[in-house]
Amino acid sequence: MTVQETTIPATFQGFGVDKPENWNKPKLVEYKRKIVNPHDVVVKNIACGLCGSDILTLKADWSPLLRNDAVVGHEIIGHVIAIGDKVTQVKIGDRVGIGAASNSCRDCSRCTHDNEQYCADGAGTYNSVDAAAEDYITQGGYSSHSIANEQFVFPIPEAMETVHAAPLMCAGLTVYSPLVRNLGTDAKGKTVGIIGIGGLGHLALQFANALGANVVAFSRTSSKKEQALKLGAHEFIATAEEKDWKKKYADHFDLILNCASGIDGLVLDNYLQVLKVDKKFVSVGLPPTKDNIQVSPHTFLHQGASFGSSLLGSKTEALQMLELATAKGVKPWVEEIQIGEDGCHEALTRCDKGDIRYRFVFTGFDKAFTA
Repeated sequence: MTVQETTIPATFQGFGVDKPENWNKPKLVEYKRKIVNPHDVVVKNIACGLCGSDILTLKADWSPLLRNDAVVGHEIIGHVIAIGDKVTQVKIGDRVGIGAASNSCRDCSRCTHDNEQYCADGAGTYNSVDAAAEDYITQGGYSSHSIANEQFVFPIPEAMETVHAAPLMCAGLTVYSPLVRNLGTDAKGKTVGIIGIGGLGHLALQFANALGANVVAFSRTSSKKEQALKLGAHEFIATAEEKDWKKKYADHFDLILNCASGIDGLVLDNYLQVLKVDKKFVSVGLPPTKDNIQVSPHTFLHQGASFGSSLLGSKTEALQMLELATAKGVKPWVEEIQIGEDGCHEALTRCDKGDIRYRFVFTGFDKAFTA
């Protein structure tokens, strides 16, 4: 280690949940940290965003909880306090971010071609088995410290505020990656549709606009029209109110990005009808695993369309995203809340009810943790 392991606390503190029934009642817990490998970075946390994935994980809607002190949170911002002796991409003292992935093998074809987030041997930031750390079950960012492989640690531009950087680590990168992979970094002359104006969608609107695309927001009603236009949409479609929208926008879109977390009322055929030939409908909003979209080969036939999804983004894309956000003023709409048992309970409960515009960011870590 560049810094002796004795300078890193042997145990970390966090706000964890013991079982799904207590998903919105995290308690202060202390747990043994994972080992620090040569490419690892140790971060003292100063902020963490709340992602809908946190709730779905704590409720065990995606997979079982693997610990009885599960700490979630994967929109982490902090300062580097120690680095492994093979780390080259960050240094001690840097302000950095960590998203929803924390490790990968770094040797497979995915890792070596800017697709490390898809590594078959990778580890998520929380509730995930890290094979490279003695099968440690990872803990997230509602905590005093975090450890991640340097490939998943992103230097934060000096001009960017911490509370704005946090949601970009997951929500921002999750929408940025499919936008640039399908539209390119210069999207002038292309039209993208964004479904769902929420934690993901409000950033997708801004990034699509920043890339130069013509941006169309989809929502069921017109209640969020003013917000969507303010966020960067050029047009707005209220699908439950505009009965002829499919005819009006036929053969119109180069990409439709679905940012809605639920699938109730989502009729895939309707959206495929407005795609240009050989274009994609990509979903980044993930519902509970029991929910499914029904399709058949005939669904895609008349547009030659493709249906897919996207997982996070690479480090290369993360750095591009942060640069673009700084240059174009892309900022998540955030509400700060003090990290703690009460703060976690309030934020998780309100987020589950949709009572947030559009991301919570936990701060005040220095008051909550003694480590």
